[in-house]
Amino acid sequence: MNPVARGHFATRSQPSPAVNGFLNLYKPVGISSMEALRQVKRITGQRRKVGHAGTMDPLARGVLPVCFGQATRLMEYVVDGDKLYRMVVRLGATTQTYDSEGEPEPVREPDYVTAGMVEQACLPFIGTIDQRPPMFSAVKVDGQRLYKLARAGVEVEREPRQVDIFAIRLVEFDLPFVTLDVECGRGVYMRSLAHDLGMALGCGGYVTDLERKYSAGFRSEEGVTPEWLEMAVNKTGNREEWLRYIHPLDQVLKRYRAIAVSAPAEKRLRNGQEVATGKLGFMPGYLETFRAYGPDGQFVALVRHNRQTNSWQPEKVFNLEEPSPFAADSLHSLESQPTDDSFIISSP
Repeated sequence: MNPVARGHFATRSQPSPAVNGFLNLYKPVGISSMEALRQVKRITGQRRKVGHAGTMDPLARGVLPVCFGQATRLMEYVVDGDKLYRMVVRLGATTQTYDSEGEPEPVREPDYVTAGMVEQACLPFIGTIDQRPPMFSAVKVDGQRLYKLARAGVEVEREPRQVDIFAIRLVEFDLPFVTLDVECGRGVYMRSLAHDLGMALGCGGYVTDLERKYSAGFRSEEGVTPEWLEMAVNKTGNREEWLRYIHPLDQVLKRYRAIAVSAPAEKRLRNGQEVATGKLGFMPGYLETFRAYGPDGQFVALVRHNRQTNSWQPEKVFNLEEPSPFAADSLHSLESQPTDDSFIISSP
């Protein structure tokens, strides 16, 4: 069993165990993110402090991180994390939903489009761009969800939003279909990208298949579907079997450098108090955030370095008993002997 998820499964007389960590759920096509979450709650017996990080359309499949326990406090780090999508766009028509759930309206046969034209048309969409959300979306305008207005036949002006698209790669060119890999930040509507790309090519386009392949450190090939999760539990007869798929909550924070703290410093941090920096073998960036680990390898807190006071200030403090596998992986040998309650180890 994964050490971050110790306990016994719920029975009629026994509550569910306290689980802290992430499940790399692979959401299948045809269900909403909330329905996928409901299935996970039913299978695991976990009802409180469970949430998903990153809503996906029913048409989409792929990585949907599920947070348990104290991991729910890190949900924004997952939502804000980088993502990779693989998207199939059907050229030659548009739909009101910008995907295959809507009725196709022919625009122009795409037989004149070349692979080079697609690559050139993608270039303006790379970088920080203004993107207009589709009418069939959960965005609110004047307090009303756009998709509700769209279902009533009402179309309203949508303010564009700034989003970041880091890269677009043409994976396959087989007219009328093109397959693209898109690396991006939070809040990017793949359906809007497909629609806008189709219009830029002069023939229209809409999404026919969409897979989220990566999100905040979780990969699709390592994900587990609700069906597989339930099958694993039923096959083994062990109601705790699902716990082996739980990832430590600090896995989503690996983009931050790591430091180790002495026992006195750990105690102060757990009480929400800042601690002196002590002697360091490196120079922290201005207000740089670090992962802090205790002497026994437990993930203690996210801390921020304050140059003015030469101290570390806790941002988020966690109460975890088991050591993290990422403590040993990310930390180097001692830079100096520990003094007082100082931090003494750093990663490059």
